[in-house]
Amino acid sequence: MDERLNEYETKMKKTIANLDGELSSIRAGRANPNVLNKVTVDYYGTPTPLQQVANISVPDPRVIQIQPWEKKMVKEIERAINTSDIGINPTNDGTSVRLVFPELTEERRKELAKDVKKKGEEAKVAIRNIRREGNEAFKKLKGTDVSEDTIHDLEGELQDLTDKYVKEVDEAVEAKSEDVMTV
Repeated sequence: MDERLNEYETKMKKTIANLDGELSSIRAGRANPNVLNKVTVDYYGTPTPLQQVANISVPDPRVIQIQPWEKKMVKEIERAINTSDIGINPTNDGTSVRLVFPELTEERRKELAKDVKKKGEEAKVAIRNIRREGNEAFKKLKGTDVSEDTIHDLEGELQDLTDKYVKEVDEAVEAKSEDVMTV
């Protein structure tokens, strides 16, 4: 592969990694600690990721237990979860915070599946924008010492990369949609 394509492949890989991160934060009825990845707690005046102030475990398939390292952080953690967009009310037993995930309704599952497809579509658009950016850069090479055949080959290879990563997005979206729709 031409080294001029490496930049665009790296950007496409980052898009896939971003999509994976977004999909992992969508809850599928089972307790998944990744839903807490974006939650930050006010730790002595500093916004700190929840994972850095507490131990997060999954004792049951539908329960996440958050055990803060400092007891006085329980209220802060509870406040941070309430203000986040997780949509689950925490229960506090004085020493730890529990999140109990309710069974998802069919309607909510369909909503989540739509969300998954929307995030997949956004990732595909990002990948296509990277392709367009690459094609524009290759067209600018026309006046230089690069032959038209080479430019055409680069565009073809970039299209192959685009197809490969769009297929990866489709597979990830399909797997997550299936996971969300499974009761």
